[in-house]
Amino acid sequence: MRVTTKGQVTIPQEIREKLGITPSVEIDFIEEKNRIYLVKREGQIKKSFKFSKLRGVANVKMTTDEIMALTRGDK
Repeated sequence: MRVTTKGQVTIPQEIREKLGITPSVEIDFIEEKNRIYLVKREGQIKKSFKFSKLRGVANVKMTTDEIMALTRGDK
């Protein structure tokens, strides 16, 4: 992994998923015995996204065309 000219690195996807690191999460770097540890900050208040609470709620068996007609008011 390389550090960019801006001092940035990319955290591998599997590590982000395992630790729950998303774009809104804050992390800290801890230096200990010539090693640097990346840790997710504890006690963060989760930001609520406008539609996140609705994710996975749709359980109506309708086609995309039927849903579009319903939302557009087509008859």
